[in-house]
Amino acid sequence: MSPARKRRRWVIAIDGPAGVGKSTVGHLVAKSLGYRFINTGEMYRALTWKVLEENIDFRAAGKVARLAKRLKWEFRPTEEGTTLKTTLDGEAVTVHIRDERVSRNSSLVAGIPEVRRFLRKLQRDLGRDGGIVMEGRDITTNVFADAEVKVYLDASIEERALRRYRQLKASGHEGSLDRIQEGILSRDRMDLERKINPLRQTEDSVFIDSTRLSLREVAQRILECVRERRRGLSR
Repeated sequence: MSPARKRRRWVIAIDGPAGVGKSTVGHLVAKSLGYRFINTGEMYRALTWKVLEENIDFRAAGKVARLAKRLKWEFRPTEEGTTLKTTLDGEAVTVHIRDERVSRNSSLVAGIPEVRRFLRKLQRDLGRDGGIVMEGRDITTNVFADAEVKVYLDASIEERALRRYRQLKASGHEGSLDRIQEGILSRDRMDLERKINPLRQTEDSVFIDSTRLSLREVAQRILECVRERRRGLSR
């Protein structure tokens, strides 16, 4: 019997490039199922913030990996109880990881093999007993290749840039739509060309193009995939 079959509750794994709405969709799906949700990219950004705080050279892969292992990692639910947020040494990182320097350097941290192996273990521990929706870049391919439901979420580059632009405006920040699009394309290249665990769609993932869908509609499609899978197993 595979590890997936032993879990009483399921792992819902969602992969996809930047700006497709994985976090919002993942939260909606988790809330509907009564599961927990975690955005694994937050872990890499949290570590990036710590690297900056301790003035460590991003090219010093060994030092970055040792820092990751030295920190006390905790994942605490928010007040509404669905989303798990990262804390490092007891400190919440949500505000810190919005820093532009963090966004600019997080791909460097994510490209360090030893860091990815360490964080993969934390991610697997979080989902060991199921009951979790997890999103990232390598959840369906590496972290939970045995997830009961796998989804690859995508959207056009224009729509993804527009969503990011609207997010910035809503939070009171200005942004250039062209610059945002350039940044997303650059991130795509790094994610797709990364030597360790690059972003890719597995054959058994459900592909959803969210370009012309609301994020609630995307969440409903994923929930329908969950229902169909359950019906299939009960026959």
